[in-house]
Amino acid sequence: MHIKNNKKISIIVAMLMIGSTFVGCAKDKKESATTSEPKKNEQAVKLSTKDDYTYESNDYFTSISWLEKNIEKNKNLVIIDARSKEDYQKGHIPGSINVAWQSLAQMEGKAGDKNWGTLLEQDALSKALSEIGITKDSQVLVYATKGAWGEDGRIVWCLQRVGVDARMLNGGFDLWKSEDKEVSKDISKNEVSDFKVEKITNDNNITTDELKKEIKDVKLIDTREEDEYKGATNFGEARGGHLPNAINITFNKLYNEDGTIKSNEEIEKVMKENKIEKNDEIVTYCTAGIRSAHMGLALKNAGYENVRNYDASYYEWAADKNNEVIK
Repeated sequence: MHIKNNKKISIIVAMLMIGSTFVGCAKDKKESATTSEPKKNEQAVKLSTKDDYTYESNDYFTSISWLEKNIEKNKNLVIIDARSKEDYQKGHIPGSINVAWQSLAQMEGKAGDKNWGTLLEQDALSKALSEIGITKDSQVLVYATKGAWGEDGRIVWCLQRVGVDARMLNGGFDLWKSEDKEVSKDISKNEVSDFKVEKITNDNNITTDELKKEIKDVKLIDTREEDEYKGATNFGEARGGHLPNAINITFNKLYNEDGTIKSNEEIEKVMKENKIEKNDEIVTYCTAGIRSAHMGLALKNAGYENVRNYDASYYEWAADKNNEVIK
């Protein structure tokens, strides 16, 4: 009887020891998992490209840190605020001038008319750029704000088409302000220059007639919001819907929360999810070629070289009843 009791006690002790070992392992694993998770502020740092680009190292974006270092000493620097006049007057980056994308576009008639909203012709564009104070030596930095329309991208797209050295400010005015950089209410104006547009390149643009011929051979990206893609006419479009075979990727899907552009790896992931490869012929469009111009530059920055912006965009396409639209 005494021997049996000893055996029972031994078995119970052994079971308790094994159980405590499992509990200890589970606790270790839990603690390990907890300590390996990045803190929220560490994640925020990782999800930003705010210091990744300088004017010298990148053709499409430049950091606010670069701007801060060059804002006073760089005599060739032209800073453009692409926001509304009202927002500019409330406060802007010191020395910046307020330029609307419309001032560089053909705005005669109404939205949907042939060539409405497309880039000005050579002489008119020369006059517009000389009034801004652009010279052949200018280094132009354009900024806007997150949650807007990508007006900074549209202006840079325009300037690069005529050979002006231009970039977008990565993170825009929101990031500049959130980092407590200087904000001014002084209205700036540059001296009028004698700038002349010698050539307008068409390698990053496509017209309606060209798109009709190539539509089956390109990957079309509709950069508008989902409700627009599905048929909403929020801005006076002649018809609702989207172009045949267009893929809906909203242009701000390529932004981080702080307004900076996503990393090339993250953009590539978004594109792959939509079956778009780097060697594809890509055409971006929106309502009037603003959001799509921004995405076009962002994709070029990420290594998608064959990208063209359809600047006449959905306004012109939908206005012609001979053009097919899908809902």
